[in-house]
Amino acid sequence: MTDNPLLLLIDDDETFLGVLSDAMCKRGFDTLTATSRATMIEILDRADCVPSMAVLDLMLENDNGLGLIPALKEMNPSMTIVVLTGYASLATAVSAIKLGASNYLAKPVNADEVAAALLSQDAEISELTPNSPRSVNSVEWDHIQRILQENNGNVSATARSLGMHRRTLQRKLAKKPSVR
Repeated sequence: MTDNPLLLLIDDDETFLGVLSDAMCKRGFDTLTATSRATMIEILDRADCVPSMAVLDLMLENDNGLGLIPALKEMNPSMTIVVLTGYASLATAVSAIKLGASNYLAKPVNADEVAAALLSQDAEISELTPNSPRSVNSVEWDHIQRILQENNGNVSATARSLGMHRRTLQRKLAKKPSVR
């Protein structure tokens, strides 16, 4: 290994993962990539050293990326973690920061933004709060995300908690929330 920082990238979109890995290597990082919790564990078991940084997707195919933050922090308490998501919400941003993430970025992002988030100081939760009134759709999205998190990503249990049909909830989750 070189003296470059070791960066772990976790995303279930293999194309995005490959592009981001290449871009981060060009910016002076050594990268390890994983598409799930299981592949992350395999890769880290084979690695010569523990990464000092990680970028992880909030919604992995069969997992919630927030659940990986405590495991990563246990491996390296000083690890810088950036959470990426295509479905940003205030609730998940606050949860990510409270769990130990250093930053939270909404996709689409470019490699320069990811590198800046990795190298910047920790985000403040106050920076994540909106300054203007939020739309009803945005408030609904945050509420759904909070209940989904309370149910550990279980869509059926979340739908029951919210009093809606599971398919209705799945349709809402498939849509990106409207701009605030």
